[in-house]
Amino acid sequence: MTPKPPLARAAQLLLPLALSAAAYGQSLCSSDGQPQPVALLERFINADCEACWSDPATPKAAAHELALDWVLPGAKGDDAPLSSVARRDALTRLEALGRKAPEQTDAARHAVRPGPQMLRVAQGPAVNDYVGTSIALRQPGAAKWSAWLALVETVPAGIEGSPVERNLVRNTFQPPWEGGASLSKTDRRRLFESRPMQIPEGAKASRLRVIGWLEDSQGRIRSIAQSRCAPQK
Repeated sequence: MTPKPPLARAAQLLLPLALSAAAYGQSLCSSDGQPQPVALLERFINADCEACWSDPATPKAAAHELALDWVLPGAKGDDAPLSSVARRDALTRLEALGRKAPEQTDAARHAVRPGPQMLRVAQGPAVNDYVGTSIALRQPGAAKWSAWLALVETVPAGIEGSPVERNLVRNTFQPPWEGGASLSKTDRRRLFESRPMQIPEGAKASRLRVIGWLEDSQGRIRSIAQSRCAPQK
């Protein structure tokens, strides 16, 4: 018998957990009941710039605004001071935004243009360095959508030298939602994707949550959802 690759084994392991969470306690770690942010602040740091992480001039999230923190691979590679948390998908995100990689830092703000679409994200428990995650969209209609799901580590202000609370992006997934008239009637009512996301070395599982956002064909953000894990009773 041919052995299954590690990701397949992880998916097989996490699927029952995800189904169990959905049936019995998914609301404990989902976006259910959470208010939708009115804007998204994305902060980008070059991994070569160690001082940028603790810069007191770091842009702060405004009221009802959600911040995401991306660390870009630096020219120094693995020798960059922040290389341990750098991700190449940060470059993919910058490319999607039409922005160049900064030598130090950059920031972008996006207002949410809400519509009838309802985005939901959820996460399961951490098992063997993986977290089961899901993202769902109700009322997608026939429009063409793109979405991101980010596994983030929430670092409180004052911890590890950061002057602001950070939602440090640790892993990402882009569901293959194309929309359009080719969708079936069922898919026009709901789109859904789930998958295990690997926890990078050094990330603290207790700080992990998921953040998802939906963009229309013009790149405008139409919905944001973030999970919160309520304390077990």
